[in-house]
Amino acid sequence: MKQYLLSVYNVEGDAPSAEEMDSIFKAVDVVNADLQAKGAWVFAGGLHPADTATVVRAKDGEILTTDGPFAETKEQLGGFWVIKAADLDEALAWASQATTACRGPVEVRPFQEEPAS
Repeated sequence: MKQYLLSVYNVEGDAPSAEEMDSIFKAVDVVNADLQAKGAWVFAGGLHPADTATVVRAKDGEILTTDGPFAETKEQLGGFWVIKAADLDEALAWASQATTACRGPVEVRPFQEEPAS
């Protein structure tokens, strides 16, 4: 089984109401339960807003920290799943459930293969 990252993106604009967020959380709980029941679950987590980030970088032998986010964009990572799937088609099927539950775009990316020992 390969591992895939399903990244959930928050798009700049009107924030969902408390009622909408409650509905989203419940729908995500259903996806999480399904992933776990089918053995595809590895790990998942939601993130605080991008403006809470701190960026750490090495420059000229020093470590610098600055308030985030790193990327100035209208779309920021809002949460993610790490899943196990037989192939990209299976990962995309899980992403279809995830985007419906989260009501936002979900990017699917495979993890790199570990080098043979």
